[in-house]
Amino acid sequence: MQLRTLPSSDKQVSVIGVGGMSFSDFYGAVTEEDAIAVLDAAIAAGINHIDTANVYGNGKSETIIGNYFDAHPGLRDKLVLATKAGIAKRPNSVERDFRNDYDHLRSELEGSLRRLKTDHVDLFYLHRRDQRVPIETAMESLCRFKEEGLIRGIGLSEIAPTTLELASKIAQVTAVQSEYSLATRSPELGLLQRCEQLKTLFVAFSPVGRGLLTDQQKTADEVLDLPWLKTNPRFQTPNLERNIDATRAFRDYAHALGMTTAQLAVNWVTSKSQNIVTIPGTRSDRHLASHINAGQHVLGADIIARCEELLPVGWAHGDRYSEANWRGPERFC
Repeated sequence: MQLRTLPSSDKQVSVIGVGGMSFSDFYGAVTEEDAIAVLDAAIAAGINHIDTANVYGNGKSETIIGNYFDAHPGLRDKLVLATKAGIAKRPNSVERDFRNDYDHLRSELEGSLRRLKTDHVDLFYLHRRDQRVPIETAMESLCRFKEEGLIRGIGLSEIAPTTLELASKIAQVTAVQSEYSLATRSPELGLLQRCEQLKTLFVAFSPVGRGLLTDQQKTADEVLDLPWLKTNPRFQTPNLERNIDATRAFRDYAHALGMTTAQLAVNWVTSKSQNIVTIPGTRSDRHLASHINAGQHVLGADIIARCEELLPVGWAHGDRYSEANWRGPERFC
């Protein structure tokens, strides 16, 4: 497994991590036994990066990971553990709100530490920006947590390059997390470049396009049973069928190279820069094997170019978020 430097830290982070959203029924039902199998396979393969959030299953993902640490004494300190806060549910509503004030972040961080059964996390992200709180003020709160030893590094999620620049004037931002794949290329329009300039690690989530860049394509009927995907424009008819057709040549190319489609998609992401790591989510230790294989080497320039010929910028039908889910992420292009 390739390792890359975690900025402002004495730790290195595996180029492939475990995305804990998949432990929360987000993409389909998952048992704690399923999640444990994924974690066992990840640790055995040399993966040392686990990423979760307080809202994943209302704490379910963090609880599973905390139970795993309980069952494996001494493991926690060998890992780069990340969680997030900043998304809050409105009382008696399914609507989300965003809070970056000190009291909220402090309370949520303490809850995460209890569920994770640890006294600190290596990365603590603002999951979404609360535009009512200046980023400088939010950074000062995160710096207080760092001074207390509750967190080791500061992360920002789904932010604009300009926000990163302002935040970095207050303190080092260890990592920025955003969606990046052959299906979602927007970070190339400034965010990846700014991360490199400011020595901030870029953590790519959804490197397989939430399932579009895999060998097992979901049908329209299957999508209807998945609450989040069924609202996503790329998975709604007729966009879903068009996207499956548009990725056919890419799947054929992956197979010709002796790879699964997911393996080539993940490998493309991590081969674009030494400053990128990725956190694909999976409910299956069998599927994790493809991700693990993708972390073994860097693709050559010719393969990267061919991938981008087959899936050029703008190929995907439909937006990456519904209008409701665009509340929170910062649009910058």
